[in-house]
Amino acid sequence: MADKIKLNIAILTISDSRSEDNDKSGKILYDLINESGHHVCNKSIVRDDIYAIRSTMSSWIENDEIDVIVSTGGTGVTGRDGTPEAAEVLFDKKIEGFGEVFRYISFKKIKTSTIQSRATAGVANSTYIFCLPGSPSACKDAWTEIIQHQLDSSNTPCNLVELMPRLKG
Repeated sequence: MADKIKLNIAILTISDSRSEDNDKSGKILYDLINESGHHVCNKSIVRDDIYAIRSTMSSWIENDEIDVIVSTGGTGVTGRDGTPEAAEVLFDKKIEGFGEVFRYISFKKIKTSTIQSRATAGVANSTYIFCLPGSPSACKDAWTEIIQHQLDSSNTPCNLVELMPRLKG
């Protein structure tokens, strides 16, 4: 079996109140990504503002060195939650199954409260983007139950990594 492919992953925390000192979700993602054998190539915190989110994501999508963006925060239903609106217009293709499976996993823990999550994923310019809730537990669940498996080039029967050479069309 071939060696596992190591991906460059950028983490974007979306929050009006988080800093490097109190960004628990960003820290959990950072640790989990590194433990999975991938490389965190960038980590940033932006305010919960559609244009600030879109600006950072756009620059990362344009960067050929970044394979994956994982964001945390801004996926709820309150007035300041704008991550799906910021990210989805950038997607070339939406990965519908991610949000569906994430809410299925969340339902087991938080029951019907999972309907408040607008977690989403897509691909833009050959960059995978996963938009997760701001909860540390939700980030852990999304990574350990879904994302790490799909970003593992040895995962069978299939994974997102094996599709990367064909993403540009």
